[in-house]
Amino acid sequence: MRTLRFVSVLTAVCLIAAAPAAAQEGHPLKGTWLGTWGPSPEHLNDVFLILDWDGENITGTINPGIDNVEIRNATLDPEGWVVRFEARMTNAAGATLNYVVEGAIGNLAFHDRTITGTWSHESGSGPFEIQRQ
Repeated sequence: MRTLRFVSVLTAVCLIAAAPAAAQEGHPLKGTWLGTWGPSPEHLNDVFLILDWDGENITGTINPGIDNVEIRNATLDPEGWVVRFEARMTNAAGATLNYVVEGAIGNLAFHDRTITGTWSHESGSGPFEIQRQ
């Protein structure tokens, strides 16, 4: 009887100790993100990102589908939780634009965290804000 009680208590302690580990979400950028970017707060475009972490590198895709763009040179600086990534896109005229997005993670402790900052390329810049879905 004592052994059965000991095993029951030990099992309960192990389950309680394992619960926080199961609740962890991994890398703070990993996931699907939806938001806006544009030349000004009055003229914004929708943007959809899928970000991943393979244990060494942050990778991802902007607007997955026919016109998707791969994210390049992505970094996360834990000092201030600053995110920076680059993407190379071709505009309607055929010119290549080198985009740089930089922002800070907000609501870090929550699932619906955000990244708020700016985007820029050779001929413009503006606000950028996405939220993890």
